[in-house]
Amino acid sequence: MSEFKCKDPVALNLWYAISALEEVRQGQIVRSMLLEEPIAYTRDDSGQVRCWAGGDKDSRALPVQERYGYFWTTLGKPTSEIFPIPEHAEADRRNIHAATVGVNVSAPRMVENFLDMGHFPYVHTDILGAEPHTEVKEYFVEVSKERDEILATNCLFWQPMAAAASDGGADVEYVYRVPHPFCSVLYKSSPLDETRMDVIAIFIQPYNQEQVRVHMMLCLLDEENTDTQIRLFQQTIFGQDKPILENQHPKRLPLDPRAETPIRADKSAIAYRRWLSDKGITYGVIPSAA
Repeated sequence: MSEFKCKDPVALNLWYAISALEEVRQGQIVRSMLLEEPIAYTRDDSGQVRCWAGGDKDSRALPVQERYGYFWTTLGKPTSEIFPIPEHAEADRRNIHAATVGVNVSAPRMVENFLDMGHFPYVHTDILGAEPHTEVKEYFVEVSKERDEILATNCLFWQPMAAAASDGGADVEYVYRVPHPFCSVLYKSSPLDETRMDVIAIFIQPYNQEQVRVHMMLCLLDEENTDTQIRLFQQTIFGQDKPILENQHPKRLPLDPRAETPIRADKSAIAYRRWLSDKGITYGVIPSAA
């Protein structure tokens, strides 16, 4: 794999979401980037998505898989399948491509921000949080070697408007899941069914070590709002996060536990940094000196 600008074999051998399937047009060639390598894609005459490395169709064809309303590809040879999100197959859910947004930050910084409840009252004021409800209550973090993922459970936070379908403030339960170094899946209690959870996932496509495209997938129980209303709600929240993320320094995520002062609210972030370090990830991070 020495021909690639990315020298991280772990990152090269991952699957990455590149585009929402609904936005891949027949006969239209779209050019993009993945791990600093130019790629291009289209939908052929038979309706199949085709993707290739380099600038023209004579370049190396890349494998394509369709999952969760997106097509995924890889520059390497993944040793595992794309992680499961079984809720996406449930017949009564609204599966929506909410947005694809470019952000000038590393993929690991993006994931870490997604895991952080502590910023809700300050960045998403009167939507996902509000003062004086600023406490991040104790929660549990599991790092599963069997499933190869991080799971944060029993996450409770008071929110004035947790979802487009909410009609008032409430304690909201969250489950955070990191099944891929550059993707995260959030489960949150549904205002319509207390026995089930809504799903919000971010699939990050690293252009390079400090620029990404973030594909946001929603899998919701919502019979009232239109797709446009749901997208607008999520895009409002993302728009509040974007300038905060882009002003973080350094843009790459330091893996040394002494590099940034941890607090109790950062328990999942600490586990995430250690998990990346244990995997040997070097792309988009500042590796620990140890």
